[in-house]
Formats: sequence, structure tokens, C-alpha cells
Amino acid sequence: MTIYPALDGHVRFVRAHSPFYRALYAGLTGPFALTDLPIVDQPAFWAANTVRDNGILTGPQTGGIVFKTGGTTSAPRVSVYTREEWREMARTFATGLAAAGLRSGDRVANLYHAGELYSGFIFTLNALQEALTDTVQLPIAGNAPLEFAVQTMLDFAATVVAGFPTYLVELARNVCAGVGSLPGVRLLLFSGEAFYDDQRAVIAAAFPNAVVRSIGYASVDAGILGAPVEGEDLRVFRGFGGQRILELVDPDTAEPITKAGRAGRLLLTDLGRRLLPIIRYPVGDLVEWTDYAARTFRLLGRAGEGARIGHVTLHLDYLREAVDNAIGDAVVDGFQVVLRRAAAQDQLVLRVAAGAADRPAAEADLRARVDLLSPRFADQVRTGVCPPLQVEWVPPAGIVTNRRTGKVLRLIDERPV
Repeated sequence: MTIYPALDGHVRFVRAHSPFYRALYAGLTGPFALTDLPIVDQPAFWAANTVRDNGILTGPQTGGIVFKTGGTTSAPRVSVYTREEWREMARTFATGLAAAGLRSGDRVANLYHAGELYSGFIFTLNALQEALTDTVQLPIAGNAPLEFAVQTMLDFAATVVAGFPTYLVELARNVCAGVGSLPGVRLLLFSGEAFYDDQRAVIAAAFPNAVVRSIGYASVDAGILGAPVEGEDLRVFRGFGGQRILELVDPDTAEPITKAGRAGRLLLTDLGRRLLPIIRYPVGDLVEWTDYAARTFRLLGRAGEGARIGHVTLHLDYLREAVDNAIGDAVVDGFQVVLRRAAAQDQLVLRVAAGAADRPAAEADLRARVDLLSPRFADQVRTGVCPPLQVEWVPPAGIVTNRRTGKVLRLIDERPV
């Protein structure tokens, strides 16, 4: 069992100052080993992490920065960082940019979305500022008009483009329809969602000399998780280590996993985050170790807390609530979320076993509720980034379960890995 000397003092501080963790760790005496601590329940964590009367924070926020996830709006998921926490995170993430392919003198078009408390654009800007390689930043933002983005990249001879894969594909189509290609771009950096092989053709047509690489692995709530590893597999990362502890646990038993090639839920403990503590927090992804000793792992897909469509995450509990409300008085015998690829795009499918009297009306109501739940998802559909929500009506036996445990699989990711 690995010993983390700073863990015991960190847990004692958090338990003394955070109402949520005080209740979670009630009855524990210490000294604290990591596996002695319960895994955080995500819905309970976010129910306590409110904008007002917050039950997670260890004190008032007097400096730093506030972000909101790209997920649902009915219960905003807000993450806060002190100034030093944010600086440290940007500095540490920047250590992986060389492995991502960044070179001194690169001219980087930052096409992550900005504003509305989203973190991608600002974090990329801050990480590039902290990079050991000196670059010229082109802060275009992904919510700028595509024509402006392309012209700016031409005017300033961009060599690197960074953004969500779905946006990069949209940009590539605009390039092909307009200027034809941008041969001066040598590197495309992505994060926030998976990059699929069916996206490569349009990318290659617009950027014939560009290599696609991950900029790194992070999330708004958990923070930074892994640096890219050089090689062909874009899903392999190296844990940052230091104050960050990554664990893999069995999805059903929570047993720790140390062997390579066995899928598990990824947990993060960040001993440096004291304002909004992250201790044995489920990141929401399934991963497998490729080398446990080297702390390298392969990202396999979502673990079940949220469904990632394009660059939007929809929480499964909120999707289930939308189904219940749309169905009305009918009994819902089963529900699960299915993620597919359709016409080189992510598609959200809600599989429902229920005896709705008027299925077309229920489907229309459900689509409207999901749009209200996540305006960003609705915007992706409107702009053609992903197809409309599909509702799949099945008998109770059509709801897929875990063969070993018989439990319903809340999320099924049918997209290629």
C-alpha cells in the first residue's frame, strides 16, 4: 500500500473546515490511508456544491477564479480555484506541451470557447504562457465566426490550432469550402472529447501537413489529470503525480486496480486543492493502466456519471428526470443513455422502456426538456455539430444489463475507441 505523507494532514484540515467532508468522514479516526476513505458520491457532492451556502468549500473564496462546467443548467456545476491553485495547475499542465508537439516559435490559434464561465480558452492561454517553449498566441476563441478564425490564421501564419474535435472538424469544412486548405498548419491539438478516425479525412483535406495530438487530459471539476504520451495512441496519458493521486477501481466492487489492461473508474485526489477539496473524486471516465509503475493509462470512455456529446456533458440523473417528466403518469420500466457515431458525429440516444400513450408527443416533450436542460447541447444540434436527440422505445428486456451483476448499465458508449 502506497503511503502519502501529506494525506493525513490534508484530510484532517478538510474534515475540520468542509461540512460535506465532515459528514462523509464522520466516525473515521485516522491516521488516514487513501483506501480507508469513502469514494465521493458525485450527485451528493454537486448537491452540496451550490453557489450560495456551499457545503463543500473549506472557507470563503477571497481570490482566484470561478468556472462552470459545460453541462446542464438546472443545477449549475461550479468549480472554484484560488489564485495559486490555478497558477500551479497551469504550470504543471504546461510541462506536457512538449510531448504534445509544441515547438518554440509556434503561432498557436486558440479556438477553445470563451466566456460564460467556461474554462477551456482561459486555461489554454494560461498554460501556453507557462510553457517552456515560447509561442505566439492567437486568442481567436471558438465562438468567433469561422470566417474570422480562418482569415486570422492566414494573416498571422498559424502553425498550431487548438480546440474541441467537433469544432476542428467544423473549421476544416469551412476551410475546404473557402480557401481550400491551410498547409502551414503543422499541428492540431485537441481535448475535451475523443478524436475519432472518421474525422481524419476532413481534417486531412483542410490541414494536409498537420499531425493530430492531444493537448492533455483535464476537466473543469477535477482539474488536470494527465499529460500526453508520445506515440500513435491519442488516448494514452501520463499522470502528473506530485500532489495528484490517481486511482483505478473496479466499477462494481471499488476494488483497487493495479494491473495493466483492466478497465476501471478513475478517481482523483488532489492534495493541493484546499478551497474546493477533491478527494477520491470519480472523474467520470473508464481507463486502464498501460504501465502502473510509470503511471501511464489509456482513456476508454465515460464511466457513467455523465454523457459527453461533442463538447457538452449531460448528467445522467438529469436526463432520467427529463424522461420521467415527459412520460407523465406512465411507468418507466427501464432507462439508459446510449452514445453512438452517426455520419461522423456524436449522437445522443435515450433508450426508454415505458408504456407512453402518445409516443410522438412524449418524444417532442423530452427533446424540449433536454434542450432546456442544456442549451449548449441544443446549440450543437442547431449548428449541425451533432444530430438531434433520438428516443429509442424498447420493452423492459431491451434495457441492457451487466452480465455479471445484473445491474442496468446507465450509460452505453457504442462509439469506437
